[in-house]
Amino acid sequence: MSGSRAEAEEKVGSRQRLQVNEYKENQNIAYVSLRPVQTTVLGKTAKVCLVPFSLSSYKPDQLKRSKSLLDKNSNNEVACKKCKKAEIKKTCRRILTPKMEATSSKAESTLQKSSLDVHAESNKWQYKSTSDTVILSADTESSQDGDSDEGTTPGMDDFSGLSPYEKKRLKNISENANFFASLQLSESAARLREMIKKRQPPESKRKKPKKKENETGCRRSMRLLKVDPSGVSLPATPTQPILVADENPLLPPGPLEMTSENRDDNSELFKGFLQTWAEVSKTRSKNTEKELSSIKSYKANLNGMIISEDTVYKVTKGPIFSMALHPSEIRTLVAAGARSGQVGLWDLTHQPKEDGVYIFQPHSQPVSCLYFSPANPAHLLSLSYDGTLRCGDFSRAVFEEVYRDERSSFSSFDFLAEDASTLIVGHWDGSMSLVDRRTPGTSCEKLINSSLSKIRTVHVHPVHRQYFITAGLRDIHIYDARCLNRSRIKPLISLTEHTKSIASAYFSPLTGNRVVTTCADCKLRIFDSSCISSKIPLLTTIRHNTITGRWLTRFQAVWDPKQEDCIIVGSMAQPRRVEIFHERGKWVHSFLGGECLASVCSINAMHPTRYILAGGNSSGRIHVFMN
Repeated sequence: MSGSRAEAEEKVGSRQRLQVNEYKENQNIAYVSLRPVQTTVLGKTAKVCLVPFSLSSYKPDQLKRSKSLLDKNSNNEVACKKCKKAEIKKTCRRILTPKMEATSSKAESTLQKSSLDVHAESNKWQYKSTSDTVILSADTESSQDGDSDEGTTPGMDDFSGLSPYEKKRLKNISENANFFASLQLSESAARLREMIKKRQPPESKRKKPKKKENETGCRRSMRLLKVDPSGVSLPATPTQPILVADENPLLPPGPLEMTSENRDDNSELFKGFLQTWAEVSKTRSKNTEKELSSIKSYKANLNGMIISEDTVYKVTKGPIFSMALHPSEIRTLVAAGARSGQVGLWDLTHQPKEDGVYIFQPHSQPVSCLYFSPANPAHLLSLSYDGTLRCGDFSRAVFEEVYRDERSSFSSFDFLAEDASTLIVGHWDGSMSLVDRRTPGTSCEKLINSSLSKIRTVHVHPVHRQYFITAGLRDIHIYDARCLNRSRIKPLISLTEHTKSIASAYFSPLTGNRVVTTCADCKLRIFDSSCISSKIPLLTTIRHNTITGRWLTRFQAVWDPKQEDCIIVGSMAQPRRVEIFHERGKWVHSFLGGECLASVCSINAMHPTRYILAGGNSSGRIHVFMN
């Protein structure tokens, strides 16, 4: 009894160890063995057949078991089935232990898991390639009493041995396949591809109208066609070069008479004007030994300076580029140089004010620098972009030519000697000229090349006159005039603190211990030049708007000759004003004119001994503040 029981257990265990899915997977086709595999589940024998199946040719009817494959080995299957049934029945009647129940439940779960794995492959209905899979078809044979499971769905008779979940799942797969087949997605995709492939009709080009043979053309002038009325072509006329007149032609070399452009030269008023200038120029004043007044008294004097309608007048045509105040103590005489090359003179003590203004044309291009001679105030020296330097002598009513170079353009000049006999002239191309007025002719003594690409201003030290400072495009250089005999001069000191274009650089007027510079980076810088060595330290930086734009003359900060620790500069602020700052950066005073000062005064000049300030704007108008 014990031997037969052990034999039966061994047979059942061998059957359970059979693999349910005996097939080989490939990328495209799954091959399976057609040999049936049997297992015992709760007294029932389940037979599983593996059938090759492809999703590309899927049909709902294919869910049924393939009989053609099973019929091939039907004889063998029937014989094996009968023998195995008999053996299983005998074993199950004798042995029904908990161990066998656990074993059978484990086999059942294994079968269900295998069935789920196989059907999961067939559930991928969204596919692009025709990869093959397998369908697990199970055939369960009931025991001898032939009982069948309830709830068998129609069309699923061949799968009566499956669980309700598997039956419902197969039903859903069939319904989904029918639904997507009804959508006809493949046909819609084919139609869409055909629509895309269709070419869009090209845009029809506009056809040019055909000319008619007998159509008459437009009438054309025979004169413009250079055809004679008889039809014979006219001979070609020789073309003559067209001469373009220069807007600012150079004036003839040599001295020019003082011819007023706004007055009659033979009038007694003009002769009296020249005589007044000549007589006033005989009186000189020296203030080099004058001590500086305190800031408190200086502010009090500035507060007493006012402007009125009588001290505002248009003196030149076009923007003012330079200004100078006559050092007379008796009369107030103002000179202004304009962009048009004019030099305007205004005597403010003459009334009405229109009779005190005289305009001259000694140059053809902008007058960038004006100075009254320190040796003879009756001489007014003017320098222009046209390459000429002239001296206006009021006693002789003539503009003498001091220096002329038509190949170059001048920017600024200053007196090297106190008697104004020698001058240093700066050129826009970066070179410098040494001019001696005592030498006959209009040529320079020496032409010196510098390392600067441009020279905007030139200024000589008031005490140590062998030193002079030049303002270039970005750098400021200090030179020794004793080295001017060389063809190329090197600077003693270079100031490289500026980041943008420089407008001007000037020594303080009495001692020369300070240097003020104006730069386009909206900063006024003051340097300590009391000891000219290899380096000049920066003392103060004053924030000030120096962006004047295209139509206004650039600002140039200058020293007050009476108070050399204060600088004067125009302002872009509203209301319009002229401002004064101390060398330490403190604001001192602002000249406000109300309606009389409605424009920006870019160029300003202060009287050397009196509290008189003159400012010029871009329209040629002069504004004068005075006590």
